[in-house]
Amino acid sequence: MGLVESFYAKIEPIVLMKIDVPIEKPGKVPSGTTEFPFEFTLKPIKGMVLHETYHGVYATTTYVVAAECTRKGLMSSSLVQSIEFVVEVPTGAGEFDAEPADFNITPAALDNVQQKKAIEAFPPFSISGQLHRTNCSITAPLTGEIVIDESEAVISSIELQLVRVETVAHGGTEAREATEIQNVQIAEGDVARKLIIPIYSVFPRLFTCPTMLTKTFKVEFECNLIIIFADGYMITENFPLLLYR
Repeated sequence: MGLVESFYAKIEPIVLMKIDVPIEKPGKVPSGTTEFPFEFTLKPIKGMVLHETYHGVYATTTYVVAAECTRKGLMSSSLVQSIEFVVEVPTGAGEFDAEPADFNITPAALDNVQQKKAIEAFPPFSISGQLHRTNCSITAPLTGEIVIDESEAVISSIELQLVRVETVAHGGTEAREATEIQNVQIAEGDVARKLIIPIYSVFPRLFTCPTMLTKTFKVEFECNLIIIFADGYMITENFPLLLYR
């Protein structure tokens, strides 16, 4: 954790776009409300590309328009007001193949349990299902299904956790940190066996974006399917996701 924070404090913001638009000549403004229409084309500065608006923990992309009114006189200060606007950037690579992910979770399939005696101590269970897509359009929901084929242990909850993985590069070193975006409960209680339970989750705006891989930072996404048993034990199945627009 300390490595990411130390990078975050040292890295200067990267300017992707800077446009100055004069919208009115010098002069007096009459009393009441006066409107000054303006528009500009979103173009990156040379050597840069525009990234989609994204609010993360260690990587953030924001676009702000600031209006400044310069007033004359010794005691007059400039009036400045800014507001963020949202930028969506099509990926431009067409639609990716769905690449569905099938899963079948059993005690023997658990990766972080290495001792055979520990595996044998688990009550028998078998959980299967599918994520319909791991290459996901950010404007479409993440869907799939899960079936508790068998489980001697009582199930307390089934949840789907969406995670962002932010990587920051600085001084030839990379720091990588995963943080939760949202957690959706799919089922509560000891669900019926062999019942198809649908998975449905919408990608939240601003906190997700198309997968970004740049020289200075990366923003990638994963989802965790979490099965929580009544005795407190928890099983997690991880699925890397590629998001695009």
